[in-house]
Amino acid sequence: MNVAFHCDHCERTTQADIDVDTVTIPCRYCQAVHRIQPHAIEPGNVVRCAICPCEELFVRKDFPQRLGLIIILIQIISSSITWYFHMIYWTFAILGASALLDFTLYMWIGNVLQCYRCQSQYRGIEGLGERDAFSLETHERYRQQEARMAEAEGSARMAASAVSDQSSP
Repeated sequence: MNVAFHCDHCERTTQADIDVDTVTIPCRYCQAVHRIQPHAIEPGNVVRCAICPCEELFVRKDFPQRLGLIIILIQIISSSITWYFHMIYWTFAILGASALLDFTLYMWIGNVLQCYRCQSQYRGIEGLGERDAFSLETHERYRQQEARMAEAEGSARMAASAVSDQSSP
């Protein structure tokens, strides 16, 4: 199984192959060692995130979202141009081809398991059809938690800076 995760030391996304016996993962770029969470990996399955202590994971298509948006943007622009010039058959041909491309990609592209908290992605896992799909409620809970932690950290830095400014002559 393969995991792609964000390295906290060098701020880059790295990948590594892991299994049940893996204890640490080195970053390919900065060689920082990341410790695997205990009991996160079972043979052929991920019970919870191996990178962070999060227990909630979801399944999504392993397709780059930016590429999908570019395809949609090209389809919208080209069909709008043909519609503007009253080329109705070309407009519907573009829309039909886009729908066919979308269906083909949906059937051809595999799935990936992703962590809500740290966004780590796990590939090469069996039985992803039994896992939960994306939940906006769960995603929003983790997003709000991250925002509150960043705000608290910023407040703590400001308080420490104010104390150091008062203590200096």
